[in-house]
Amino acid sequence: MKKSVIISAVTVAGLTAGAAFAGTLDDVQARGKLNCGVSTGVPGFAEPDANGVWQGFDVAVCRAVAAAVLNDSDAIEFVPTTGKTRFTALASGEIDMLARNTTWTFSRDVDLKFEFVGVNYYDGQGFMAKADLGVSSATELDGATVCIQTGTTTELNLADFFRSNNMSYEPVPVETGSEAVTNYMAGACDVFTTDRSALAARRANMENPDEHVVLPEIVSKEPLGPLVRHGDNNWGDVVRWTLNALITAEELGVTSANLEEM
Repeated sequence: MKKSVIISAVTVAGLTAGAAFAGTLDDVQARGKLNCGVSTGVPGFAEPDANGVWQGFDVAVCRAVAAAVLNDSDAIEFVPTTGKTRFTALASGEIDMLARNTTWTFSRDVDLKFEFVGVNYYDGQGFMAKADLGVSSATELDGATVCIQTGTTTELNLADFFRSNNMSYEPVPVETGSEAVTNYMAGACDVFTTDRSALAARRANMENPDEHVVLPEIVSKEPLGPLVRHGDNNWGDVVRWTLNALITAEELGVTSANLEEM
C-alpha cells in the first residue's frame, strides 16, 4: 500500500512531464540537466561537502525533480544564489526552479509572479547572541547592532519586532549567511538574526557552540518551499507532485533502502 501511494504520486509527475507543452520541462530535457537555484551555503539545507558534492534538505528536492524528469538524480547544476539574486535568477530563466529556504509570501506570489509549489519546512525567525553579552531574551536587545541579510523577509520582521517593542537597533547588512556569521564572530554586530533552523545549524558548526545562545523568541512565521515561474503550469505540476511524493514517503517511512519491500 505504501509503495503504491508513492508510485502513484511519482507517476502523476511523470505523466504530467510527458504531456507538457513547450516550456521549462522541454528545456530541461533538451539540456539534459536541471538548473536548480540553492543558497550559497546553509548547513542542513544546502552546502557542498568536503568533496564538493551538494547535500541538504533543499538539495534533496532538486535531486528528486531531476530523478523524476531525467531519471538521474545527479543530472543537476546547482546554482548558488543570495537573497538579492535568487529571484532575478529564476525570473530570467538562469535557473529552472528555486529550492533555497525561501518564504512563501503574498508579494512574491502576486507581485513577483512566482508559484510556490508547496511547503517543505515551517520555520520562524530568531536571534543568536554571544553568551557573554548577558541577554536571555530578544526584548533585552535595545540599541543592539544586528547582522541581517538583505533582500529577505528577515529585514522586515526585524524592523517590525523592534518597533513593536519600542526598541532601537543598528542594522549591519550582509548578502549571505556566511558573511553574517563572519561579521558576527568578528564582533561587527551584537546579534545575528535569521531563521531559527539556520541559527541552530550555524551555532552547531562553531568552534565553541556553548559561547553562543539562540534566544527563545520566534518573531515570525516562515513557510519555506520550492518555487517556479508563474504561467508554466505543467512544470509547476511536475515540481509540486515530486515534492508531494517526498512528503508522503516521509510520512509512510518509505526510503530508497526499503522501497522494494513496501
